[in-house]
Amino acid sequence: MSNVLIIDDDEILAGLFEDYLREEKFQVTTCFTGQSGLDEALSNKFDIVILDVMLPDMSGNQVLTSIRQQSNVPVLMFTAKGDDVDRILGLENGADDYVPKPCTPRELIARIKAILRRSELNTQPPEAEADILQNGPLQMWPQQRKATWFEDNLELTSTEYSLLEALARQAGQVVDKNTLSEVALGRPLARYDRSIDVHMSSIRHKLGVQEDGHAYIQTVRGKGYQLIK
Repeated sequence: MSNVLIIDDDEILAGLFEDYLREEKFQVTTCFTGQSGLDEALSNKFDIVILDVMLPDMSGNQVLTSIRQQSNVPVLMFTAKGDDVDRILGLENGADDYVPKPCTPRELIARIKAILRRSELNTQPPEAEADILQNGPLQMWPQQRKATWFEDNLELTSTEYSLLEALARQAGQVVDKNTLSEVALGRPLARYDRSIDVHMSSIRHKLGVQEDGHAYIQTVRGKGYQLIK
């Protein structure tokens, strides 16, 4: 049973989602201010946080920034329908995905389950050496959701990990954006959706650049992305 934290000052809508999530066998805690939600989010009790952009005491993006300074708990943002600025800012600040308001409970459940599927830590023993993904200075342990870069731990959100793993499994080949969206977000790539681009920008920032100044992840215009082999 997964623990869900909802941070939203719309008590009626939050109550609706809370009831629906409980019917789906989730455990749910709801907070109506940014500060109380932040305190709960950092308690390490939750498997996912549902965070509204608009809150009475601080913005959702401020809450998200504070969460990411201390935790990689998956975060799904509520954004205003059609507000690309809030959507992109949330992704840049470390949100795993977003869902526009208003949305149906069914859509919210689908997004939550997709994020939880890819972020759930595997409790099996560590992989044998043959099961480790390695490409140059990158090493990845998919079952443990662990990665190192030049032997240093690489801190990634669950979405970033899934994207980098998809590229690492096909290092040297171009992976199209729709495939990356299905793997990392659990949904087809929508028209004008820049989510993959924003996540890739974050991963590139964490990897840095090669000695010649080129990124380790290349954009292939009109096709997708390629991890340099």
